[in-house]
Amino acid sequence: MTAQIFNMPPAALHEQATQRLRQMLVEGQIAPGAKLNERELCEQLKVSRTPLREAIKTLAAEGLVELVPNRGAVAVQLSETDVHNTFEVMAGLEAASGQLAAQRVTDAELAEIKALHYEMMAAYTRRDLSAYYPLNAAIHRAINAAARNPVLTSTYNQVNARLQALRFRSNQDGEKWSRAVKEHEAMIQALEARDPVALANVLTTHLNNKRDVVIEQLRSMEVQTMQQQGAKE
Repeated sequence: MTAQIFNMPPAALHEQATQRLRQMLVEGQIAPGAKLNERELCEQLKVSRTPLREAIKTLAAEGLVELVPNRGAVAVQLSETDVHNTFEVMAGLEAASGQLAAQRVTDAELAEIKALHYEMMAAYTRRDLSAYYPLNAAIHRAINAAARNPVLTSTYNQVNARLQALRFRSNQDGEKWSRAVKEHEAMIQALEARDPVALANVLTTHLNNKRDVVIEQLRSMEVQTMQQQGAKE
C-alpha cells in the first residue's frame, strides 16, 4: 500500500473500494455466482478488510452481491425468470421516466444529456465498452432525474442495481450494440422534440431488446456449462 492510501480517511477508502468492486462485478471480472475472496480483493483494491467489508455491504444493498450464510459474499446470479421479471419492471420504470422527462426536462438538462450522448458515441466509435457503459448509464439516470419524481427515482435505482452487470454484457455483441446505439439516438431525438409518447416507446423497446439479449446469453451459457460437464463425465 502506498502512503497516499494509508493517509486516506476511512470514508474515502470505503468509497474507493465500493466503486472499484462495483466495476469488477458489472464488467464481469467477478463471475456471477462466484464467491468474493476477501484476501485477494484486499490485495487487488489495496485496502484493508474493514473498508472492503463495508463496500460489500453497500453492494449487497444495491443487489450486486448476495450474503449467503456459511458461504459469505457471492456475486449475484439471476435466473432467467429473475431476468424476465426484473426487466419487465425496469421497462415500465424507464417508460415512466421518459414520459415525464419529455414534459419536464429543462434546456440545461437537455444540453447535459446531449453532451453525455456525444461522449458515449465517441466511446462507441472507439469500441471502448468500459468507457461507453458508464456514459450510457448516466444518460438513463439523467432522463430519470429530469422526470422530477423522487419516488420513481428511488424505485428506479433499486431495480436498476440488479441489472447493471447484465446491461453491460448485453453490449458485447457487435450487431446488438449497434442497435442499442441507434435506439439511444432515437431517445435523444424524442427528448429534443419533447415527445412523451415517442420517448416512452423507444425506452420500452430498448429495455425489451436488452432483456432478449440477456436471456439469449444466459441460455447460451447454460448450454456451454452442460457441454463442459458432459465432457468431464
